[in-house]
Amino acid sequence: MPRIMASHALSRFRVLDLSRVRAGPTCVRMLADFGADVIRVEPPPGVDPNEAMFAADRLGGDFQNLNRNKRSLTLNLKKPEGLAVFKRLVKDADVVVENWRPDVKQRLGLDYESLSAINPRIILASISGFGQSGPYAWRPGFDQIVQGMGGLMSVTGFPEQGPVRAGLAVADSSAGLYAALGIFIALLEREVSGKGQWVHTSLIHTMVAMMDFQAARYLNEGDVPQQAGNDHPTSSPMGLFEAADGRFNLGASGEGNWRRFCVAVGQEAWLDDPEFANEKLRVKNRTRLNAQIQALFRSQPVAHWVEILNRAGVPAGPVYSVPEMFDDPQVRHLGVVKAVGGAQQALRHVLTQPVRLERTAGEVVAPAPGWGEHTEEILGEIGYSGEQVRALREQEVV
Repeated sequence: MPRIMASHALSRFRVLDLSRVRAGPTCVRMLADFGADVIRVEPPPGVDPNEAMFAADRLGGDFQNLNRNKRSLTLNLKKPEGLAVFKRLVKDADVVVENWRPDVKQRLGLDYESLSAINPRIILASISGFGQSGPYAWRPGFDQIVQGMGGLMSVTGFPEQGPVRAGLAVADSSAGLYAALGIFIALLEREVSGKGQWVHTSLIHTMVAMMDFQAARYLNEGDVPQQAGNDHPTSSPMGLFEAADGRFNLGASGEGNWRRFCVAVGQEAWLDDPEFANEKLRVKNRTRLNAQIQALFRSQPVAHWVEILNRAGVPAGPVYSVPEMFDDPQVRHLGVVKAVGGAQQALRHVLTQPVRLERTAGEVVAPAPGWGEHTEEILGEIGYSGEQVRALREQEVV
């Protein structure tokens, strides 16, 4: 059965996906959605003691969302015959993605030097918790561990509350996206040099990078970021306010927004208050300013304020629950959800790619594969006969 391509954008590339859990699959999902032939290489059932973390609930929403548009090949890389099959795949592949601890690929002989000896054009993308070298390279890295070490938990939450984790896998997801960006750059560079290269990133480095302006404030001004609750640390008025029937976010930072805000809510007098004369003063006197704004906002419902503020060019928006988020008309218009499945599988709803290419759009065309669903198909593509595949099964290689 011919493979249904999600897009023609990356259809000329083959990607071997050795990654597990979240960061690696997030990276590879982007390649798959834009048409790359992604082969998810998985150990046969019972080989990996941690398989429940990455393969148990294959029909669950999380697995389906991470692994749609991919094919699955089971392969036991602990056996020499399994390594031989993988190296045969490498000969015609473009990218290998892994998120093992750094020493594992050396032990298996799947480090960049070994892979490039087989295929000089190969790109190896490695995602780790703490980098490929250094004092912590050997440590396992989970998202929450790195949220704490990367500074995010120290600035999340309310003053004196203590560290708070973000409600999503910020370190994992950002590492996956940075890795995908690195792969795209390496593929572009290969068009000039004809050579592949090793691309690697880590959860800790990407988490620090995601700290962005907070980190830059400290490095250049010595300003140590603190927890600020729902207020913006350097801008005011910007934060969460309560209306007559619920809460909404206001973003009236900058002089232009501040002026438009005061006019829109009928409080031009605030423009003449010396304590609110500029951004620094509005941050310094935030408590007084927020109290006055809050007293006004309680007089009308959320929809009223969101409407008049946006019409005036002042950013404002409601605070949604997840169901409310998906019901928003703009979210529905953007097509952020797609149902996938087929005759043999119930429909599952997954998130579409947030970046849109008008001519070669990324699409979701297939659900996540069954465990080893495409083993015979893939091995046949690289020259294994039916008899040879049966022999590999008997040897518990696939």
